[in-house]
Amino acid sequence: MGRVEGKVAIITGGGMGMGESHSRLFAKEGACVVVTDIDIEAGEKTVADIIADGGKAIFVQHDVASESQWANVVSQAVESFGGVDILVNNAGIIFFASSQKTTADEWNKTMAVNLLGVHLGCQAVQPEMAKRGGGSIVNISSISGIVGMPNQAAYQASKGGVRQLTKALAVDYQKDNIRCNSIHPGMICTPILGDLQHEFEKARGFLGPGAQQVTRMADPIEVSYPVLFLASDEASYVNGTELVVDNGFVAT
Repeated sequence: MGRVEGKVAIITGGGMGMGESHSRLFAKEGACVVVTDIDIEAGEKTVADIIADGGKAIFVQHDVASESQWANVVSQAVESFGGVDILVNNAGIIFFASSQKTTADEWNKTMAVNLLGVHLGCQAVQPEMAKRGGGSIVNISSISGIVGMPNQAAYQASKGGVRQLTKALAVDYQKDNIRCNSIHPGMICTPILGDLQHEFEKARGFLGPGAQQVTRMADPIEVSYPVLFLASDEASYVNGTELVVDNGFVAT
């Protein structure tokens, strides 16, 4: 307990799936959590549950592709809890389509949420983290940002961008003692997979050859603990790297 005691953490997409799991764990470990999500009902429920369990949290409705809304999120964090120490860029979307069948609108929306949103979030928190002498940013990428898979063209491009943006920011922000690392989950049982989250064998077949050696889907908490590690002071010398959490998917 207390691995992020007294820290202020912004977690995007915190209303459901991995974001909800991250938010609950960070609160349990002592952080004041700013849960953001475009879904008001889901975000408010996560916060209500955290508070009922004795934690500290607020909810801010948030479109991560909006620069002005990022400014509001940071302002709410400062007003409510005094600053920002941790950012977990978790919000994301996916369209399952090959490159030839991905429309321009699908491409642009994917990039806006998955890549621009990460860029804007890091820009928004950097000044506040610098004021507090440093901080930690954890960007949720994917194994899709490392290896090729079928029918994920836009998603893969966006997550590969997150991987490289993370490295750029690790260099840019090092002077302010702000670490930036990426997490690359594999097959996780979350709503982003739609019906596939409940059909492991079907999902494994859909995701291509690399999935064949994976023995099961992970529970979101199995990603939350690695995220917690990178966000905490335990990872004080870890910067600009990627942590793969995939049951061996990319090992083939």
